[in-house]
Amino acid sequence: MKKHKVSYQLKVFSMNQKQVLKAKREIPFEIQLASQLVLDDLCFSWNKARLEEKINQSIDDNDKEAFDVLSKAYSSYIWES
Repeated sequence: MKKHKVSYQLKVFSMNQKQVLKAKREIPFEIQLASQLVLDDLCFSWNKARLEEKINQSIDDNDKEAFDVLSKAYSSYIWES
């Protein structure tokens, strides 16, 4: 087989300095999904712990109205089959 020669010629383009071209690499779907699941789990755990602290504080303060509101919000974090 013949060897093919390839020659490249570089040209300088006069561009506006504010317009910079950036190459973006696509992230695979599996990595996107896994990272989204991890972030969702972290947010869920943080919100649940925060509500537990507020519920405990309302019990310590004997604030029945706050306890009722917070316990209704907390019920969405409890799943029973």
